Amino acid sequence: MGLAILVWILTVGVISLCVGGVWWFPAPISQHAFNFDTHFSRMLWVAGAIFLLAQGLLGYAILRFRDQGHPATHNEGNARLEVVWTMVTAVVFIGFALIGNKIWASVHMDKSGDATIKIEVLAKQFSWNFRYPGPDGKLGRTDVKFIRDSAGNPFGIDAQDPAGRDDVISSAIRVPRGILVELTLRSRDVIHNFFVRELRLKQDIVPGMAIPLRFRADKEGTYEVPCSELCGLGHHQMRTTLIVMSAEDFQIWLKDEDRKPR
Repeated sequence: MGLAILVWILTVGVISLCVGGVWWFPAPISQHAFNFDTHFSRMLWVAGAIFLLAQGLLGYAILRFRDQGHPATHNEGNARLEVVWTMVTAVVFIGFALIGNKIWASVHMDKSGDATIKIEVLAKQFSWNFRYPGPDGKLGRTDVKFIRDSAGNPFGIDAQDPAGRDDVISSAIRVPRGILVELTLRSRDVIHNFFVRELRLKQDIVPGMAIPLRFRADKEGTYEVPCSELCGLGHHQMRTTLIVMSAEDFQIWLKDEDRKPR
């Protein structure tokens, strides 16, 4: 009897923590993040209802069929009932998977609309660098033989290429609010991961690959961008910030960076 009551108490406690929002995500700052949270909440409500029902029945079974000194009996089960709940589980699982796939594809696969801002992201042990095209709107040519971290050229921009002379390099990523941004993610050494929890975005960066990632941030502020893939002894210090600003402030920042001597 005590075990059944303990099961019910733990069930109520877990449900209360979830419903009360004691542990939850930070506020979303994009439509994708809002869609993600809505989908996750629906799944959590369905899973919570099933959890509540299952634990309630478990407590009842413990209480109803506890040892009372009678001879033990067994039940052969109900094949029809097992088929029904297996089919219902499959429909719910596949349905949520299809909806979630649409949300995922809206970021990773959807190419509708031209990104206004294109940024190249370079991950390396243990820092981030971001490259923006200058006033000419073009990124300069790069080559590994030109890479000089100490000279402020982590991307290996060819100094002889006119298109690269006005490229802007930053250690933090700045984007204008409400504007579609397309990142091209590259790694110079090992696998890293670009993660912004407020955007609900998380993308591995694989050496030798140029991985596109599109997003639109709708709320101004400063947000942490940690590497969330173990990448070496200095992994803990590989973090930067996403700064979402107004379109006017972004253009002012870009012009100020372009004026700095190189």
